[in-house]
Amino acid sequence: MKLILWSVVVMAFANSAVAQVTVVRAGRLVDPDSGTVLPNQVIVIKDGKIQAVGGALAIPANAEVIDLSHRTVLPGLIDCHTHVADGQGDGEPFNVLRKTASQIALESVPNARAMLLSGFTTVRDVGTYRALNDVALRDAIARGDVIGPRMFVAGAYITITGGAGAMTGQAPDIQLPWDLHYGEANGPWEVRQRVRLLAHDGVDLIKMLSTGAVLTHGSSPASIEFTEEELRAGVDEASHFGLRVAVHAHAAQGIRNAILAGAVSVEHAEYLDDDIIALARQHGTYLDMDIYDDECIQAGGKAGTTPPDFLRHEAGLAQLQRDNFGKAVRAGVKMSFGTDAGVCPYGTSAKQFAFMVKYGMTPMQAIQAATSNAADLLGHANEVGSIKVGKDADLIAVTGDPLMDISLLEKVEFVMKDGKVYKSAGVPACAR
Repeated sequence: MKLILWSVVVMAFANSAVAQVTVVRAGRLVDPDSGTVLPNQVIVIKDGKIQAVGGALAIPANAEVIDLSHRTVLPGLIDCHTHVADGQGDGEPFNVLRKTASQIALESVPNARAMLLSGFTTVRDVGTYRALNDVALRDAIARGDVIGPRMFVAGAYITITGGAGAMTGQAPDIQLPWDLHYGEANGPWEVRQRVRLLAHDGVDLIKMLSTGAVLTHGSSPASIEFTEEELRAGVDEASHFGLRVAVHAHAAQGIRNAILAGAVSVEHAEYLDDDIIALARQHGTYLDMDIYDDECIQAGGKAGTTPPDFLRHEAGLAQLQRDNFGKAVRAGVKMSFGTDAGVCPYGTSAKQFAFMVKYGMTPMQAIQAATSNAADLLGHANEVGSIKVGKDADLIAVTGDPLMDISLLEKVEFVMKDGKVYKSAGVPACAR
């Protein structure tokens, strides 16, 4: 056993001593930056980065060649609204209290794996009940301890007392542990204090909740929670740390407040009207609309796993959101891809692409929402979102043409992140 382990260590050291050059032959390469598809491309990768892309590139000696010449190659997908660090969800947030933070963190490991293997090489995780579990998961993935997507995390929800991001439903004399009310704030100065604390604890973005929620007990999606003044305080304080603010908002006034406060994106955004759509376009605010997850909420209702009050909150919102999604697309508002992953099973985010096309996007626009647009929303367009020289080597591939059948993205066959292959079903590779 010791000899085997020593051999593994020696081989790992030898492999790390010489940087491997990988070449990918792409039959068709989707370029979301230009909205075009390029035939017969060669992608040269070294040290996890893209070194060259072109149609007639020389293949370096001793390169490993991955043959995707009969497939369509795309940049790794990005889901801008996930809850990967929430453990094994069961539709009832209150059940978080039945588990330790360690249990939830360990339950989140397969969530991360499922997201990556489904083609999502990057996610923006926008809050978790157990504060900072997402920071720990992000760092474990970055170290290579856990397989998963590159994560940009919020650390906790910033929410009013008893608000959309609070743990609610327990008796009033129950004292919650610190991590279940970490982001609670009331008033502009408390909001600033929470932003400062989260920045100190290493988050990548701030998540605030402007209205009530669908999936929170004692809440109403139509209620206004944080005021515009409080939202402005959060956006301003976050800017001092180089952080952007995503704002959860269902009700029209909550959406308007978020846009006026300077949020980089508004999540959900069901109650849009023409004035708000124009305002979002004027301010360059992204709308991140999870137009598929009602399918899973309703399925949970039939199975008895979605609480009845959540079903009442959701009543009528799904079709309203989908119709308003189409209006926003036609108006030219910035749109990103976000699914509220965790409401639907992890690894199924790509099912939303077909709904985005059904309700108004072209297939290329839907792909752009999950690649170049998403990267811009994250503030990391120089690193991810397209297959260009100097960017992280994040690639996926499918058989067929997703511009003709967007549902093909539900069947990703090849996944590479940072130049490392994580999924390669049926893909030949050879040393040149």
